[in-house]
Amino acid sequence: MLVKWIRCTVVDRRGFERGQRKWAGLPGEPGFRGQGGGWSRLRPNVAHVFAFWETRAFYDSFMARSHDRLAAGQSGTYKNIQAKLFDYRFDVKTGFEPRFADADVVRVAHCKVREDRVEHYSLMQEKVWNPAMAGSPGMVRGVFGEAPGCEFLVMSMWLSSAEHGKYRDERIERLLLRAQTQTDVVALAGDVVELEPSWTV
Repeated sequence: MLVKWIRCTVVDRRGFERGQRKWAGLPGEPGFRGQGGGWSRLRPNVAHVFAFWETRAFYDSFMARSHDRLAAGQSGTYKNIQAKLFDYRFDVKTGFEPRFADADVVRVAHCKVREDRVEHYSLMQEKVWNPAMAGSPGMVRGVFGEAPGCEFLVMSMWLSSAEHGKYRDERIERLLLRAQTQTDVVALAGDVVELEPSWTV
């Protein structure tokens, strides 16, 4: 599975949201698995969209054929767009499905990892972070993806920002030490995204 993460700064909120509804045509596309997104809770007017495709070939075919027509509806409504593709590596918790209806919040972490620490970082994600998140009340599901250049995406869905906040406040410091994250990671960027139900496809 291929995970696409798009982030941009919205300059015309109403126009952007109107354009976002045009993506409702995606389910007819071969290989499309699901899409959802919402607004950053930490940065005003920053929007995040997460899209899932069965394979890179299906995604490339969509980009070559239908993407520009669908995207035209949002032209001029945003700036500073960044889009990144990640190959699915494993679930955070179990049974990941690209569904958004049963979550209110997505926590996204984007890590650039030292080349000689990639194996250790992935192992710590599997053995330390995943069980901690999976055991937290309010954590619904998540996905761990990898991109070329030692870049990783950890996306976790939560029932509410309060549930995610409890996990963060009670456990993060201890988990960071145990996983030796500071030794593995060169750069870490993250956000908390409040999902907009009308953006779910």
